[in-house]
Amino acid sequence: MIAAADGRLTSYFPAENEFKSPQRFQLDSADQIRITNEIEARGEEIGAIFHSHPNSAAYPSQTDVNLARWWPGVLWLICSLAGGEPVVRGFVIDDGRIEEVELIAD
Repeated sequence: MIAAADGRLTSYFPAENEFKSPQRFQLDSADQIRITNEIEARGEEIGAIFHSHPNSAAYPSQTDVNLARWWPGVLWLICSLAGGEPVVRGFVIDDGRIEEVELIAD
């Protein structure tokens, strides 16, 4: 999970994959609660959910779409490792609709 303040991503919080699998993804519930509480205590908000797709494209899977219903408006950063060089893309997923977001590094 990544915290945000004033529209900028500020801090990265690693979390366990509850399924401990390269094929399935779900944030560990205890990590999710701990991280959310820490982000809120800092006066920030959840700005992004970051995860990898080791064997597929950097595009939301149906699992990602299903999970996104719990975080409307949150940026989903997906890193594909399938083609050798990592590819990172960002998406907002609301009501099952996927919209790619341009990522700008500064």
